[in-house]
Amino acid sequence: MAAPDDFLYEYSVVRYVPRVDREEFINIGLLMLCKRRKWLKGQIHLDTVRLKAFDPSTDVERLSRQASLFTMTDQPASDIPQEEKYRWLSAVKSAVLQVSPSHPGILPHSESMNAEEAIVQLEKEFNRLFTQLIL
Repeated sequence: MAAPDDFLYEYSVVRYVPRVDREEFINIGLLMLCKRRKWLKGQIHLDTVRLKAFDPSTDVERLSRQASLFTMTDQPASDIPQEEKYRWLSAVKSAVLQVSPSHPGILPHSESMNAEEAIVQLEKEFNRLFTQLIL
């Protein structure tokens, strides 16, 4: 069980699904939200060789433009809370870019940890997940 000072976070994997009818996909990115810290991050990695091996007709340049939406988490829509942006980006879609169900995680936190240290911990966890699930 999470301690009251722990940070709960959610993450979803961005997937490239060239043929929606076949439901085959490659993980190409990650979205992560920590509501308590009002922190949201998205990152995409397109391995051209892998994408072309999976589907030779892949237009990597076009895919890159479309996938960039998931990295624009810091765009100036200040009236929209981070968690609402995350929900919108991670909503179920039937398209060539899809997102996995949202998964929870917990980062231990102490009262002595300041806001900057908390963000560093979130960035480290994001990088760990990105390496494990995308690269």
